[in-house]
Amino acid sequence: MTNTHPAIRVSEIFGPTIQGEGVLIGLPTIFVRTGGCDYRCSWCDSLHAVDNQFRHEWEMMSVGAVWKNVLALSGGRPLMVSLSGGNPAIQPLGALIDRGHGDGYRFALETQGSLARDWFARLDVLILSPKPPSSQMTTDWAAVEACLQAAQGKPQVVLKLIVFDERDYTYAKDAAAQFPQLPIYLQPGNHTPPHPTNDDAPVDLDGILKRMEWLVDSVTRDRWFEARVLPQLHVVLWGNKRAV
Repeated sequence: MTNTHPAIRVSEIFGPTIQGEGVLIGLPTIFVRTGGCDYRCSWCDSLHAVDNQFRHEWEMMSVGAVWKNVLALSGGRPLMVSLSGGNPAIQPLGALIDRGHGDGYRFALETQGSLARDWFARLDVLILSPKPPSSQMTTDWAAVEACLQAAQGKPQVVLKLIVFDERDYTYAKDAAAQFPQLPIYLQPGNHTPPHPTNDDAPVDLDGILKRMEWLVDSVTRDRWFEARVLPQLHVVLWGNKRAV
C-alpha cells in the first residue's frame, strides 16, 4: 500500500459493536463513518457526519491510517467493516476495501443510491436505501439502478427502506416492485433523532415500537411476504447514543 491513494474524509471509527439494522443485524462489526452527504433528510440521525457545520470534527485520513484504527479496534481478528455516513459513496473507498480484503475482512456499505462507484463490485454487501417521501428528498431511480449495475452482481445487494407513514409504505412497495430480484428490509423510522451535539437526547421508544407494530400489521394484511420488518436494534438497546 502506497501513499498515492486519495485521502478519506472520516467522521468516526468505532467498534466492535453489533450492526443495528438491516440484513446484517446483530453481526459484530467495526464502523467507519465517513463525513459528508449529498442529501439532507428531514429526520437524519447522523447529522454530525452530514452537515458541513461539523466538518471540523472530520479528519482526512490515509488508507493506512484508517486501517491501523480498524486493526487496533478488532485486535487483528477479521470481521465485518461497515462503511457508512453521511453518504460513503462520496469517498474514495476502493483502496480501503482492497486493503481489508487482503487481511481477511469483509465490507458492507449503505448508500441512498445517488452515486454509483465502480468499486461497489468489490464490496461483500451493498445496501441500497433510497429515501422515502418523509425525508423530503427526491429519489433518482436511474441513479439507484446505476448503483446496482456498478455492483456487477458480485456483492450481496439488498434494499432497505425506512418507513414513517402510509406514503413511505407505498413508496417502499413501489421500490420493491422496481427491484423484485432484491431482498427487502423495512425499518420503522425514529421520529426522535438526536441533535448532533447531544447523543443523550431522549428517544421515544414506545412510539417507534408502535410504528413497527403498524408496519408488521400492514405487510401481513397485504400478504407482502417477501418483506422483512426489523427494528433499529441499537436504538432499542442504547437509544440515541453514538458510537455503539
